[in-house]
Amino acid sequence: MTTILLLLGLFLLSLRLTDAGVQSIGVCYGLNGNNLPSKQAVINLYKRNGIQRMRIYGPDPEVLNALKGTNIELLVDVPNESIQDVATNPSAAANWVQNNIKKYSPAVKFRYISVGNEVPVGSAVARYVGPAMEKIQKAIASAGLQNQIKVSTSILTGLVTNSYPPSHGSFSNEAKPFIKPIINFLVQNNAPLLVNVYPYFSYIGSRNTIPLDYALFTSQKTVVQDGKLGYQNLFDAMLDGHYSALEKEGGSKVNIVVSETGWPSAGNPPAASSANAGTYYKNVIRHVMSGKGTPKKPGAGIETYLFAMFDENQKRGEETEKHFGLFSPNQQPKYGISFK
Repeated sequence: MTTILLLLGLFLLSLRLTDAGVQSIGVCYGLNGNNLPSKQAVINLYKRNGIQRMRIYGPDPEVLNALKGTNIELLVDVPNESIQDVATNPSAAANWVQNNIKKYSPAVKFRYISVGNEVPVGSAVARYVGPAMEKIQKAIASAGLQNQIKVSTSILTGLVTNSYPPSHGSFSNEAKPFIKPIINFLVQNNAPLLVNVYPYFSYIGSRNTIPLDYALFTSQKTVVQDGKLGYQNLFDAMLDGHYSALEKEGGSKVNIVVSETGWPSAGNPPAASSANAGTYYKNVIRHVMSGKGTPKKPGAGIETYLFAMFDENQKRGEETEKHFGLFSPNQQPKYGISFK
């Protein structure tokens, strides 16, 4: 009997590690480049490397067709520019779901729909995010896909302030009118909040106070002590700051999915370097695959999407934005990373 219980325990542990581990790693696939491989070649690259989840920033038909039958689970965005129409046009949400989701399901395994990405809380479109999420949810239910697909939105970490230490994390006064209806929606629909988590940007904004090893997962000691909880890496601290902020707004049951995280290999030396980027990607994968969770959420899986599959030479913004790729456009890996 003891042997049977031991084997059962090991089996259950393996299931937990499988779910919290390799299956929890995805990679974002951006298209802002004029030298990228064909979309079919990209899907083949995902398959060869054992990458089981993908995020795309709009429902590209070529990508969706190439994904058919692959079992790669997909996070797809309703682009920011489409949000107002989805929220206000009576037929827009149903048409969007029919043309971009239902048409390809179940051959494409949709996991999440993100209604927007990093919508600025002070922008004209911000007030339409919550209503658009409601409309997409209703359209998903009408299509019979509500048990398969969760609807959410992807926010940037700047909405949370006072997150040092993490237990003090709270949404800014400016963000609260935007985020409160979203949290209520997520609670009602048992859906996660999608958060783009970038220790790199926090580090370069506070180099005098944030050690590099804390941002890169290489610290050998606790850097931040928060009551009984100790933090050795900034990634966990940022996540738990968001969990604390959610709790303060009635979202204690809302899980967080890291919808983007990464480190640039060039554009802002010495922080942005191939060495630092390789270290970050390897360590965040190792951390997520360990199934350890965060100090506040020990043992909970951290579903995480790495940004991004390729360097994108037409990406707007700072020069670093063009250098987040795990692969070069010629499909050669930039780092010795294993996803298996």
